[in-house]
Amino acid sequence: MPQPQTPESFQGLSSQEAKARLERLGPNALPVAQRRSLFSLLAATLREPILLLLLACELIYFILGDTQEALVLLGFVALILAIGLYQEWKTERSLDRLRELSSPRALVIRDGQRQRIAGQALVEGDLLVLAEGDRVAADARLCQGGRLSLDESLLTGESLPVAKDKAGDSVYAGTLVVQGQGLAEVVATGERSQLGLIGKSLQALPQEETPRQKETRAMVARLSGLAIAVCLLVALLHGLRSGDWLQGLLAGLALAMAILPNEIPVVLAIFLALGAWRFSRHRVLTRRLAVVEALGAITVLCVDKTGTLTFNRMAVRQLNPFRQGRFVPLDLDELGGQALPEAVHDLVEFGILASRKEPFDPMEKALRQLGQEQLASTEHLHDDWRLCQEYPLSNELLAMSCVWESENGELHLAAKGAPEAIASLCHLDRDRQALLAGQVQAMAASGLRVLGVARGRQKAGRPQLHPALPQSRLGGDRRLPLGQHDFEFEFLGLVGLADPLRPSTAPALAQCRQAGIRVLMLTGDHPATALEVARQAGLAAGDMLTGEELAALSDEALASRLEGLALVARVMPEQKLRLVQALKAAGEVVAMTGDGVNDAPALKAAHVGIAMGERGTDVAREAADLVLLEDDFRSIVAAIALGRRVFDNLRKAMVYVLAVHLPILGMSLLPVLLGWPLVLLPVHIAFLHLVIDPACTLVFEAEAPEPALMRRPPQAPGEPLFDRSMLGLALAQGLSVLLILLAVFATAFYWGQGEADARALAFTTLIVANLATIVANRSWSKPLHQTLGQPNAALWWVLGGTLLFLALVLYVPALRTLFSFSLLHPLDLLLSLVAGGLGLLWFELLKLRRA
Repeated sequence: MPQPQTPESFQGLSSQEAKARLERLGPNALPVAQRRSLFSLLAATLREPILLLLLACELIYFILGDTQEALVLLGFVALILAIGLYQEWKTERSLDRLRELSSPRALVIRDGQRQRIAGQALVEGDLLVLAEGDRVAADARLCQGGRLSLDESLLTGESLPVAKDKAGDSVYAGTLVVQGQGLAEVVATGERSQLGLIGKSLQALPQEETPRQKETRAMVARLSGLAIAVCLLVALLHGLRSGDWLQGLLAGLALAMAILPNEIPVVLAIFLALGAWRFSRHRVLTRRLAVVEALGAITVLCVDKTGTLTFNRMAVRQLNPFRQGRFVPLDLDELGGQALPEAVHDLVEFGILASRKEPFDPMEKALRQLGQEQLASTEHLHDDWRLCQEYPLSNELLAMSCVWESENGELHLAAKGAPEAIASLCHLDRDRQALLAGQVQAMAASGLRVLGVARGRQKAGRPQLHPALPQSRLGGDRRLPLGQHDFEFEFLGLVGLADPLRPSTAPALAQCRQAGIRVLMLTGDHPATALEVARQAGLAAGDMLTGEELAALSDEALASRLEGLALVARVMPEQKLRLVQALKAAGEVVAMTGDGVNDAPALKAAHVGIAMGERGTDVAREAADLVLLEDDFRSIVAAIALGRRVFDNLRKAMVYVLAVHLPILGMSLLPVLLGWPLVLLPVHIAFLHLVIDPACTLVFEAEAPEPALMRRPPQAPGEPLFDRSMLGLALAQGLSVLLILLAVFATAFYWGQGEADARALAFTTLIVANLATIVANRSWSKPLHQTLGQPNAALWWVLGGTLLFLALVLYVPALRTLFSFSLLHPLDLLLSLVAGGLGLLWFELLKLRRA
């Protein structure tokens, strides 16, 4: 295996070399379940009840010797099968795209620059950057690290973290970095990794059925039982009345096809899959399809300020050195390009020293950028110093310290963090604490994020690091103190950083208010900073809570504070879980954003967990339901709008399915009960399914959102897909069409030219009414003249294809005979057109009245 690289060669592979290795070695992908083949898709489609019923009818026609009718039915089976395969293929393609997007990401060094790439693009020889919360994407050898510990339980079953404390230590694909950071060279990818060799897979388990899927499955099961019972009853009645038992069986099978709305589970599956794919086009990855259903019910959105409402690209705007017991503020915007005065040099110098050499954190990046711009020609930058020890920020002390060794062996200590934490380290007296608090309040009130900076030294009597000791960055020197409070610190001053608000934040927050969604802003910032950012964003501040106050509240007291709460400042990641639980207990549907390891429990507990894709950890992404590929609050609001749109269009499709089956059912059952000749034969119902199947999936799924989509309250939690209003609308539409069809058939049969003429008129009217039902249900608020201009390519394909096929059936003699039709004249067509549209006229008039 390749040996770990030396620090001098930390340039990584070139892009060209990485591309060549990827082509030679293949993608970094583990064994997964194979994509469904064409044969498996075909087998699944053939198991659909409607096709089984058509095949049964076809068999009866062959027994009766009616070969032409049987062959026509066979053609319909082939067309319905093709539509089903296309729908399955489109769903599979959407899921494939989602799987590609959801593959783990990896941070690597290529061409000397850090780049975040798809985990599948990782190759042997890549330099992999590891940080706390990352899932290791391939087997690698450690080049350097700091306090690195990994959870290897996925491979070994051992729950305790494993320390990696020296160069050459192996890290394995699938393991989790629980502490520290490091740099490792990839030595095995994909099936060549340990995870691949033992046959483990990191892919998500197969999705369980969502509540909506369970609801629709139960409904279809009930209707299937009804279809079988009615089928047998009709076959028995027809057989006893006419003595023709095979024709009676055909009538029963046709009725079963009319009753059975087998499209319902297909509609739901396609809507969820294509909805998730549409989310990905808006830079939102759906990790669990069930979340598509939950988005429309969100009532409270808990969102991090930094990086979501703001850019998370900080810049130093104010330096406030502490000299001779007072602060001397310096606004950098007022310098006008002049050099920094000497009085603030040590404040900037030790702010940089209290950061990592290659910082991830935006605040550290801002400090280093200021130093490179203003202190490049001074003695205050120390790129040649060696980091001996790092004391990370903790829940108990919101400050971090770094111990550096200079070339002459001297130790230098720098600390930065929350001003109150730095004040604690420096043991400021009450007067100076009061002075500090006032200065912090003033800076925070202008929207700045405030850091305190201090320099320190070891307390007397403690040994210092000998310059001859080995230079190791893989753990602290044991003779250094264990904690930051064991040093003596001198307070240097305050640094004010600005993180500009995203331009899209205020409009997105306004959209949430219109949609009845309360936004709860969470931040680790000072309360005054949080209030100013809220004011800039147009967020109604309402009541505000701090993390310290939250910790002191009982569950009952917290519940009483939740109403009207809009801000939580100085919040710790662990407190997010308690907020989620309290909001859920109050009956809210909660969405929570997060990016860190400690955010994972809250993301998992929320109804909708939303992880940051750009800056988030793998742990957060794995716990979340949605992953933002662009960390922007606007993406969250767009996802909620898309969720509402999917639910809206799904209900329209369901209303259409139920409405269109009612007249088919009536025209299959009533003629048998009334002693009329059969109106709808199996071939007619097969034709109708050629229209229904693509209409209820592709047409309605692609429909544009209603204008008031984000100006109405969230849907009630647990609201059924088939509520009373929806069922009432479907029944009203179906019954109105059925009454007109009965009138058309009875008139043509008794006062026209007989059975064939009546059947042709009734069937043509039913097709027109079917198309009118599609068009009418495109929108439940906009009348026809407004929806006709909305783009929907699938709609025009369905309308055009249906009318073309109808024309062939009516005017090609052989087909007309097979369908048992007579020749329709222009006046007959006009009658069918008017009668078919008349059944839905009341619905259009209702929409016009509401408009």
